Amino acid sequence: MHTVPKILSAELDGITAECIEVEADINVGLHSFSIVGLADKAVSEAKERVNSALKNSGIRPPTKENRRITINLAPADVKKVGSRFDLPIALAYLLASEQIKTFETKDKIFVGELSLDGSLRPISGCLNIAKLAKKIGVRYLFVPYENKDEAAMIDGITAFGIKNLSELIRHLEETNLLNPEEKKNIIPMRPPISVSLSEVKGQESAKRALTIAAAGGHNLLMSGPPGTGKTMLAQALASILPYPSLEEMIEITEIYSAAGLTAHNQIIQWRPFRSPHHTASLVSIIGGGTIPKPGEISLAHRGVLFLDEMPEFHRDTLEGLRQPLESGRIHIARAKKALVFPARFMLVAAMNPCPCGYFGDTIKECKCTAHEILRYQRKISGPLFDRIDLQLEVPRIPIEELRKKSGNKEQQEEEHIRKRISDARAIQKERATQAHLSVHTNSEFSSKQVDELFPLDPSAEAFLKNIVERSFISPRGYYRILKVARTIADIEDSPITKKEHLAEAFQYRIKEG
Repeated sequence: MHTVPKILSAELDGITAECIEVEADINVGLHSFSIVGLADKAVSEAKERVNSALKNSGIRPPTKENRRITINLAPADVKKVGSRFDLPIALAYLLASEQIKTFETKDKIFVGELSLDGSLRPISGCLNIAKLAKKIGVRYLFVPYENKDEAAMIDGITAFGIKNLSELIRHLEETNLLNPEEKKNIIPMRPPISVSLSEVKGQESAKRALTIAAAGGHNLLMSGPPGTGKTMLAQALASILPYPSLEEMIEITEIYSAAGLTAHNQIIQWRPFRSPHHTASLVSIIGGGTIPKPGEISLAHRGVLFLDEMPEFHRDTLEGLRQPLESGRIHIARAKKALVFPARFMLVAAMNPCPCGYFGDTIKECKCTAHEILRYQRKISGPLFDRIDLQLEVPRIPIEELRKKSGNKEQQEEEHIRKRISDARAIQKERATQAHLSVHTNSEFSSKQVDELFPLDPSAEAFLKNIVERSFISPRGYYRILKVARTIADIEDSPITKKEHLAEAFQYRIKEG
């Protein structure tokens, strides 16, 4: 019985990699080169790239074979997209035509796009494919040289960065072995945003709210007249967030790699800060599309999604945020398949109080009617407001504050705030670890876990009962107040939540309703 060579490769399904077998068969007959197995246009064009790459590498290409060549990508019911199958198709053909020595194929995955001269171009999703290799027990992963650092991030996988086809063939035939890539020591960094908290003048109450939001991963809405520094405060938030852990960097890079956003083999070493324009479409924010890709909420995973001029966003886009804000993931359902993308982000939003922006301003008079103000504010629905933990006014800054020059005192204060945030996050992580939970911040705890793990002082119990009875707070709002209060207690290193912690948490929800 004739043996058909099988090369392992991978396809991306959202951000999850799926194993694909590439088979090659050569039969007697007039020359033809067919690729079957639900391949898209880019995969079908692989035969032209493979032909030229083999010819220019000094190897007999398929066009010189007066036989029928069939390449099968299995399973046949999975859509194959992109150019990552060029390399496994070339190897399957070389094995079928007996132009290279037979090698063990079951413990190796090959991915890469071939240039016409036989060199390899980088592809998207190499980190995702490395995770797949570990999951299915494949030891060796062969990727384009530019993707080597991504592939080497996963423990237990031996990754090889390949520059060209000839180099790979010499390695497989054991005439010139390649050295495996070493796992790099990845150092977390601050996001590439130029604004730091020490540059923000005045706005002490807003800085306090930013500290609480950063410490507990809470959602934040800032309202105020134009030019009061709402955008600058949001950007400064990114500068005080704690560094991501290695586990979080892998999660973030996996999403960016699947989306094709890891240019120059870049490992994402910081918490993302995404700021889409208010004209962005629902698909670009939420994710999906003909070929499902992560949206802005997934690209902001473990970081910040900033919506400037929040009421100007389309209503269906804003309402689409409701489910991921609760669950930390987004379900994309389509006729043929359903996908899940991670979306555990901090929502930070900014808005004007009215269409002209000066309602409630102490200096400039508002020109809007009561109806216009109400209609503008109602662009953000009650259920969405209910999911925002901290709601604060950002007032106009006095000219005396603007004239002050920043110095060492402000920078030391910023370092102090950053340390308090990191210490508070460490307390939350320890709390989750002791309860055997895989959560990172207070905002991620469920209502049941809040009841079990967030102890209240007796005076706090009485205060909480009083404010709940006197205020129209939803059950969701009740638990969000408890989470924010627990974060304030963690910042102050208090083992139990006290009355003053609840009082401060409650004042950030006075705008509710």
